[in-house]
Formats: sequence, C-alpha cells, structure tokens
Amino acid sequence: MDPVLARQGFSEADLILNWDDIVGERLAANSRPIKLQWPSRPAGGGAAPGSATLLVRVEGAFALDLQHLADQVVSRVNAHLGWRCVGRLALRQGPIERVESEAVATPAPTQGAIEAARAEAAGIADDALRAALERLGGHVLSRRR
Repeated sequence: MDPVLARQGFSEADLILNWDDIVGERLAANSRPIKLQWPSRPAGGGAAPGSATLLVRVEGAFALDLQHLADQVVSRVNAHLGWRCVGRLALRQGPIERVESEAVATPAPTQGAIEAARAEAAGIADDALRAALERLGGHVLSRRR
C-alpha cells in the first residue's frame, strides 16, 4: 500500500489510517484526505521545498464548515506527524465513501417471550401497532432472560 500512497504524496499510511483520530469523528465522517501536494523543487536542486498542501475531499454542504476549521485541521495533522509538514488545506468537493459497520445478528426471541409479549399487547385495537409491539416485546423479554 505504501507505493500507492507515495504517488499521492503520503510517505506513510498513518495520515489515512488515523484520519478519524486526527480530526475527530464529526470531521472524519464528512471528509477524507486525498493527497499531500508538495511545492516543486527549484531547477538547480536548491533548498528543500516548503510545507505541503493537504488536499481533502469533503461533501458539498460540509465544505464551508471545514473551510472555517482549516487552521485547526492543519494544526492537528502537524501535531500528529510531529513536524510542520502541512501549511494549508485545499478542499475538493465530492462524495465520501461510507464504511458500513457490520450488522450484528440478534437471536430470535424465545417462544415464551413471544407468548408473554402477545399477552401484554392483547388489548391494543390497531393490528399493525399490536404486531409491532409483539415483535418488540418478544425481543426485549428474550434479552432479559
């Protein structure tokens, strides 16, 4: 993975892998680092380039919020990297791929819990509401036992 990230200006995967920890859950949910863009070196091989620009993909409506927090993000990234690597943030609007968490399978309610829930919901006249409460009650009563 490091050669792929090196082409995007990242010397290591650390910034990508720890984006959530670096910028916080709220910012990470709406943004992703794209690449570090370094200034070009002088033709004669002179002094080392200055600080890099961090390109960040951000969802459209969130771009204004992130623009206002750019200095804070730059500070956090530099603190994480341990040196003043990033000088500014450049935003690119676009969709963010969401990482779906794995759904946890819940066990089926026991027959006794279903019957107890059915007895509790027996007095409800609306059929759809009664059925929904029976399902919910069956799961709740199963967990208690």
